Amino acid sequence: MRRAVYPGNFDPITNGHLDIIARASTIFDEVVVAVGMNLGKSPMFTAEERMDMIRQACSHLPNVKAAMYTGLTVVFAASQGASVIVRGLRALSDFDYEFEMALTNRRLDDTIETVFLMTNAEYSFLSSSLVKEVSSFGGSVEGLVPSVVVDFLSRKLR
Repeated sequence: MRRAVYPGNFDPITNGHLDIIARASTIFDEVVVAVGMNLGKSPMFTAEERMDMIRQACSHLPNVKAAMYTGLTVVFAASQGASVIVRGLRALSDFDYEFEMALTNRRLDDTIETVFLMTNAEYSFLSSSLVKEVSSFGGSVEGLVPSVVVDFLSRKLR
């Protein structure tokens, strides 16, 4: 079985993330969407809320599951029996960071590969930070995030 881990903060999950998840789900037998607990960040949503959004947004993808983790992504991937870490690239500016991270992960565990998927061009500008900013100022994020996220954001910002 080819299992992949797609790690991120997903605060919140966007249609760009969903694009990567859906495409990865056609390549791998199972995709674990891994919600990282980054102690250096102050997320808008709890880890449980992010997991719930992912589960609802990916409910049409039977080979996708959500999980939480702390620590090194490559260690988590190994614990899940994954042989691949999936990373999405929006623009060239993402590549430098992702390239360094992939090389570091390979140094830590050379049995786990990193696979980069380019985001669909229509989502190349999209980030969770942008979604939160637009939403916090009352702008519409419909079409940028799954409808479940629109509901979560409206409840959170009330």
